Amino acid sequence: MGETFGPEYVRPAQRDCPRCGCCTAALCERGQGSVMRCYGLTSGEHRATVEVCPCSAETTKHTASWRSAQIRVTRLAREKPLSEDVEEFLRSMAAGVVPEDPDDLYPQLKVRGLGQLVHGLPAITPLGHTYLAARDDVRTVVAVKVLDVDQKARTARVEVAAWRLGEPVTVLLDQIVTDARIDAESLPGMWLDVEANCRADSADRLVLTHFRKPVQLPQGWLRASDRGE
Repeated sequence: MGETFGPEYVRPAQRDCPRCGCCTAALCERGQGSVMRCYGLTSGEHRATVEVCPCSAETTKHTASWRSAQIRVTRLAREKPLSEDVEEFLRSMAAGVVPEDPDDLYPQLKVRGLGQLVHGLPAITPLGHTYLAARDDVRTVVAVKVLDVDQKARTARVEVAAWRLGEPVTVLLDQIVTDARIDAESLPGMWLDVEANCRADSADRLVLTHFRKPVQLPQGWLRASDRGE
C-alpha cells in the first residue's frame, strides 16, 4: 500500500466568461490583449472550443487582433493592393450590389477577410470597408507624442496633434516597438513620426502605420508645456 502525503490537489475552477460561453474570464482577458487571440493562448485539445471566441476576434472592436487587422489591411491597400478587377468587385459589394463572378474573384476577398457570405451571397466585411477607405484616404506623415504605455495590456496612448489635439488614441505597443526599434520603457513623452489618415472622423477609423523616430520636429511644433515653460 503506497504512502499518501495529504489530500490530492485539485486546481480551483476558473470563472466562466460571461460574454462568450466558450472561455474562462481569465482567458478572454488575456486574449483581448493578444494578437494570438484566445485560440492561440489555449492548449491544442481545447482550441476547437475557443476558435471563434468573439471576445478576442479581429471583428470585435478594440481587441488586439482588431487593431492588428486594421493595420494589416491598411498596409495591404497602400503597399500591395488588390488587382483592379478584384477591387472593383469589392467596390460593387460596398455599393450594395452583388456582382456576377465568372472569374471566381470572391475567394481572393474572403481569404483576406474582406468578403463574407451573407444568406449565401457575397458581401463586404468591415475590414473590406477599411481596405477601401485606405485606398481612397489621404495618408500623410505626421508627428505623434507617446503619452504613456500599458505593459500589461501591451498598448500605448498617443496624441496626434494634426488630427485632434487633446484626444488620445490607443495603439498596439508592440507595433511601435517593432516599427521604431525603441524599447517600451523609453517611449513615454517621446515624439515619433507616423503615417496617418488625418481625415478620419473617429479614433476607430484613424489607422497609424510606420512609426519611426523623427528626423527633426517642425519649428514651433511643441507646445509651451512640452518645452517646460
